[in-house]
Amino acid sequence: MSKKRMVIALGHKDLGFTLTEQKEAVKRTAVMIGDFIEDGYQVALVFSNAPQVGMIHTAMKDLSEHYPKQYGKVPLSVCSAMSQGMIGYDLQNAVRAELVKRGIYKTASTVLTQVLVDPYDESFYNPIKKVGKIMGPEEAKAEEDNGNHVIMVADGKFQRVVPAPTPKSIVEIDAIKALLDADQVVIACGGGGIPVLRQGSELKGAAAVIEKDRTAGLLAKEVDADILLITTAVDHVSLNFGQPDEKAIDKMTIEEAEQYIKDGHFEFRSMQPKVEAGVDFVQSGKDRKCIITSMELAEKAVEGLAGTAII
Repeated sequence: MSKKRMVIALGHKDLGFTLTEQKEAVKRTAVMIGDFIEDGYQVALVFSNAPQVGMIHTAMKDLSEHYPKQYGKVPLSVCSAMSQGMIGYDLQNAVRAELVKRGIYKTASTVLTQVLVDPYDESFYNPIKKVGKIMGPEEAKAEEDNGNHVIMVADGKFQRVVPAPTPKSIVEIDAIKALLDADQVVIACGGGGIPVLRQGSELKGAAAVIEKDRTAGLLAKEVDADILLITTAVDHVSLNFGQPDEKAIDKMTIEEAEQYIKDGHFEFRSMQPKVEAGVDFVQSGKDRKCIITSMELAEKAVEGLAGTAII
């Protein structure tokens, strides 16, 4: 009997916000991953990279401004690639160490992953994802003069915003499938993947950030996963979140989830992409399930005892 397959989308909390936090956070996250592997699941991991890619983008921007001749400008797509390696390195070593402790000997590998996006995606005309450092008015104006978008995040404080296009296809999908078919742990599509545009026979990095949950859903479909597990900062999805009449959701059908989205129950920058990714995955095949919960309750949620399931 073939093993069940799970794609896990890891949130900020499960990876830390600084390099020091990251090294400790991945050890805790590896325990959860080890539990699922010991339970017989084949596992593919996707991770959030917002704090890390922001840190890298800020550092490279400062470096190029202070030493323009030596370094020049570093595109956001390159910063995304750097973050995949930075997080993947710690995560794969933590997973390997955890598995060795359990007497399980298999490789955990990070695949530097590019994801194709549509150059005409509407998000390119309406950028929403904040990235990089906080700027003053003069620096913000210079950023706009360079053709970038900025928004005011506080009085006199600005930050760059970039598009968040929908992922269309995963360039390295065959390599990811090969690793899973070989019963190895694969870490892929970090940060939603490096967004790229096809130009003839070449791929060109786009100044954008892809929602990692949407790419995780796409990956889960492509590898024919049984479960899409999205870990986040809350134990379950709620209606009227933060309000006196907040109500936790244990299960919701595709139709219910779509109605909740239509009614505006989910914040469109955080929970809504998770629910939409779950709906898209579940309706793409038979007996598929999406679970949204915290890392601490992940195993119970897969057993149907916690979290929110989209069925």
